[in-house]
Amino acid sequence: MEELTPILILDGGLGTTLETKHGVSFSQDTPLWSSHLLLDDQNTLLDCQSSFAKAGADILMTATYQVSIDGFGATKTSKFPQGVPPSEIGKFLQDAVLIAEKAGTSAAGAGNGRGPVSIALSMGPYGATQRPNSTEYSGQYDGAHCKIEQLAEWHAERMVLYAKIDGLLDRVEYIAFETVPRVDEIRAMRQVMAEHVRLGGSNKWWISTVWPGDDEEPRLPDGSSAEEVVYAMLRPKLVGGVPWGIGINCTKVEKLPGLVNKFRDAVQGLVDLGMVEGWPALVLCPDGTKDGEVYNTTTKRWEIPEGMEKGKDQKPWETQVAEVVQQAKKTGKWVSILVGGCCRTTDTDIERLRQAVLGPENAVDN
Repeated sequence: MEELTPILILDGGLGTTLETKHGVSFSQDTPLWSSHLLLDDQNTLLDCQSSFAKAGADILMTATYQVSIDGFGATKTSKFPQGVPPSEIGKFLQDAVLIAEKAGTSAAGAGNGRGPVSIALSMGPYGATQRPNSTEYSGQYDGAHCKIEQLAEWHAERMVLYAKIDGLLDRVEYIAFETVPRVDEIRAMRQVMAEHVRLGGSNKWWISTVWPGDDEEPRLPDGSSAEEVVYAMLRPKLVGGVPWGIGINCTKVEKLPGLVNKFRDAVQGLVDLGMVEGWPALVLCPDGTKDGEVYNTTTKRWEIPEGMEKGKDQKPWETQVAEVVQQAKKTGKWVSILVGGCCRTTDTDIERLRQAVLGPENAVDN
């Protein structure tokens, strides 16, 4: 039974790896964050994404997490001193997919029978595009984006940016909605994807959620429980498409075991009630913090919380993740398990993760 659950390796934290290993700096002047490199430094972006492919990622995320019309409009360059107009955005979105494809090709020839690297279109929540950044961790949206209908309209508008580029969505196998902090936004995303499927879209897609608090009972930033989140993702009676995968990202690795168990029990409950026929894929991308650092949205730095000692005598990050994956695989129910890393996860971490999850015989041979 265990062998029926394929495991695929995702990449790591693109933005933080660009900062720590490629000398890139981000600020409020670069509201597109890693997508900013589509405008002014595509070679560095390609180098960074290639490093993840060569480290063993089976799936690469495009550098589009913080893409929005407003974000491009607020991005001023020598070519676009007044900001990038909507009419020019399509070219950069095509480049994002092309760069990910080129990065995947860079891993061709790696040993151990690896197949071609697949591409996932990265789609952040509305909060990831607000200024200042990082409101996806609080879920506190402005008044014009605090209802399902408003969020659905915003996500649909962004989806159109990709859909109107002939053939672009056919080149990505997956669409990944990441770091979602609110149940109403989950439902809004489902509405948008239902329309995408109605119009002929065939991409596999997933929704992964963020769990930043330190409460004993994990909660989404909007206060929802894990059961409520899974129900919002999967219950068919809700208007909208049903995602191929559900998961957790941008969350401390030590929270994974409990959260995955809660996700498992919630899915099983829906199956027992006859509300879903089969199990989705499970997507896991925890933060790669090694010493308990958390992101300070005020200072824009990763810091050890006051009164907390650096992590000592704990298992390596990749070992902790691998143990969660193996426990999840033992159920034999998840249709697939996709595992990688989020913030602070580098190509080196992904290389170690691949070996920890799949065994040293599946290490890449570059």
